Amino acid sequence: MVEEPAKTFGKIEGGGLLKLDPHPLRGAVLAEVHARPFKPIATPARMLHFAFLTDHAQAAEARLALVKFCNERGVDCPRENAKHFSVTLADAALRFEQHSEFTTYTWEVPSRTETPFDPPAATLATCMAALPQPGPHLVSTDIHLLPEQEGFDLASIFDTASLAASAVDSGRAVAATDFKPGSDGFVRMLVFDHNLTPPSAGALIQRLLEIETYRMLALMGLPETQAHAPSVRKVEDSLTRVARAMTETKGLAADHKLLDELTSLAAELEAGAAASAYRFGATRAYDNIVKQRLDTIGEMPFSGLPSIAQFLNRRMAPAMRTCLTLEERQANLSQKLARAANLLRTRVDVEIEQQNRDLLRSMNERTRLQLRLQQTVEGLSVAAVSYYIVGLIAYLFKGAKDAGYIQIEPGVTTALSVPVVLFFMWLIIRRIRRAHSPDAPAAN
Repeated sequence: MVEEPAKTFGKIEGGGLLKLDPHPLRGAVLAEVHARPFKPIATPARMLHFAFLTDHAQAAEARLALVKFCNERGVDCPRENAKHFSVTLADAALRFEQHSEFTTYTWEVPSRTETPFDPPAATLATCMAALPQPGPHLVSTDIHLLPEQEGFDLASIFDTASLAASAVDSGRAVAATDFKPGSDGFVRMLVFDHNLTPPSAGALIQRLLEIETYRMLALMGLPETQAHAPSVRKVEDSLTRVARAMTETKGLAADHKLLDELTSLAAELEAGAAASAYRFGATRAYDNIVKQRLDTIGEMPFSGLPSIAQFLNRRMAPAMRTCLTLEERQANLSQKLARAANLLRTRVDVEIEQQNRDLLRSMNERTRLQLRLQQTVEGLSVAAVSYYIVGLIAYLFKGAKDAGYIQIEPGVTTALSVPVVLFFMWLIIRRIRRAHSPDAPAAN
């Protein structure tokens, strides 16, 4: 009889359990999906949310400060290197999260009345004063979840010029805000619960807080854009001037000067692009997260007011396009500078090749003149050497006649030896020249 697969899976010989060697990152990857679950929230509720920009060192200090905070109150502490942590205190609940460049603290404080934002957030924020500020403060959000109140006038607590409101979560709640900080520095969000369950209320609150947090982080790219725009414009104008000068100037010295200027412009542009690359990339990522959260909350029209998505699109979209446009300008300008530099280098190389060609031509001419001079000298050397040899022959025959060995006149014998000496000297010099010529066979 064959056992069912479900019963045989994990069994090994001897009745033991199957033991597998896990990947070192398996646990972290499995836990990441469940890292930040939505916390159920019962209506009414009040949440104070803070976000601070933190680098690696500041994040570590913030975690140590939270451990000390929990130890002093006798509650559970976050584990070492924990990126998220939740704890319930006597008068509040804290949710602590750390991200790549920011840290958030979300406090759930008691909602004592059903009057929106009563008491003021400043009187409830004493809980945050017990923890040191980990880095530059970026976000303060006061979100109040209340039961449904028919006919409530949102204009009584929000600026009508910036008011945005929507029915969310399939019409089970209404969310309203004006995205403007009040006198206490908090951006207020009001949520009326029509028919929310605690899990759906927790998910909605967290998504609204993420919309505000990531909205602020996305807009941080705009000051970066405004700071780099003048330098990019300067490089564009300089490139136009250099490109025009390339068509008007000639000469290797002028081309070298233009090439040096192009290299300087490219270095300046790349320095600015490298400095802003992270910020622009983060801006795109944060903007996408905002759009995803807006899609998730499922907005529907409410009382003829602009929805949260419509308000943010109208205000954020131009800023995001400005950032994207400057990033594209930097990339296109870098390509144009590279093309202009390549064209100029090509022209410089052609001019150098022409100079080298002229130099080789002059060297060939000098070599030809030297060859002719050498041939002339060789001809003269044949005559000179022959003259001395003939002189020696004349002395030889004169001595021989004086000694009585010959009777022929020395002048006659000397004259007869001249052609012979010239011929043999010509043969000898010719052989020497052939031996030193490039076409001569190599010696064994």
